[in-house]
Amino acid sequence: MTIVAVNAQAPISSGEIPTTDPRRTTDVDQKQQQVVDFLEQNQLDALLLQSPENIAWFTTGADLTRAGSGDSCAAVFITQDARLIACSNVDANQIFDRALPGLGFQIKTRPWYEPLSQLVTDLCKGRKVASDSGIEQTRNVSEELKSMRFPFSDLESVRMRDLGKHVAHAVEATARRVEHGLTEQEIAGSLSHRLLKHGVLPKRLQVMVDGQSIRYRHWSYGEDRLERYCVISAVGSQNGLHASATRTVSLGKPPSSFIKSHHLALLMQATGMYFSQPDWALFDTWNRVKRIYEKYHCADEWQHADQADIMGYLPEETSILMNSEFKFSPGMAACWHPSVGPAMTGDTILIEQDQTILITPMGQWPAAKIKVKEHQIALPDILILPD
Repeated sequence: MTIVAVNAQAPISSGEIPTTDPRRTTDVDQKQQQVVDFLEQNQLDALLLQSPENIAWFTTGADLTRAGSGDSCAAVFITQDARLIACSNVDANQIFDRALPGLGFQIKTRPWYEPLSQLVTDLCKGRKVASDSGIEQTRNVSEELKSMRFPFSDLESVRMRDLGKHVAHAVEATARRVEHGLTEQEIAGSLSHRLLKHGVLPKRLQVMVDGQSIRYRHWSYGEDRLERYCVISAVGSQNGLHASATRTVSLGKPPSSFIKSHHLALLMQATGMYFSQPDWALFDTWNRVKRIYEKYHCADEWQHADQADIMGYLPEETSILMNSEFKFSPGMAACWHPSVGPAMTGDTILIEQDQTILITPMGQWPAAKIKVKEHQIALPDILILPD
């Protein structure tokens, strides 16, 4: 194996050098200490990260994947006194200049025609190493890392709120401009454009016209054309974090049956959001939602689709399962996205010690007021446009 240095023969100008957010530097330092504590407690020499979500967490937002691929093109190797990036010479400059500027990372490269796995092997040799994959006979600590990604730091919480606003704005702006005859694909293209315009990567887009979701609850989009009403949903990612929002728009007044289904879904969503409280197990919260399904005579609807997810450096850090003992905690985000018949609703909340914050707020959008335990929650109603 050959180790090569980063090519510095063509330096970028000072105007092109990204400035480093001091909050991010502090955040990465704190995560390094968190890892060091973990290494000491487990008598380990180093931690190897290769999963995009764990790299994004440790670097507070770096995306080390290549366009069109979900795999990282680099690995992060952390010891008690250093943090190092292992990558090819092709990716080194971009990672060092753009993804991790001024964050105290060392970098080791190999020629692009040599396998990165060999560099990883050399780093692990003679050391007690944990990893997020179990590669090279390292100790697999993926579950422990999952718990490290919560609670959010102060910077991550700020970023989640900003991301939620961008996602909600993009979905609403797209919905306000739909027209009769547009295909789901065309609407999805418009939504993608609005997300990318604000630096948000579209992770999952759903455009379901005229009851498409009755049969296909996880439908994305296709060639069907809008006739009466449309459900638009997006999961967007920025700085490695994820948030989701769903809105419904109708050309003229929608059928009364659809209005009823939408309001029932909002009731389930509001119930889930209200009972997503610190120290509550997902199982306990889910039972409250399930009872509302039963009370309003649609007890089988929840069986047709998943209901909610914990969101963070993955769009689904964990799902709401019937027997889950996973507990909500402050500094955690959840997205409730129930569906009833053709209707689907959804928003992302940030759970804090004494309150729950809707981070995908409504802009110029009609609101429905839902009461849960004498607490009133405003959620997105159906936007009715001229037919």
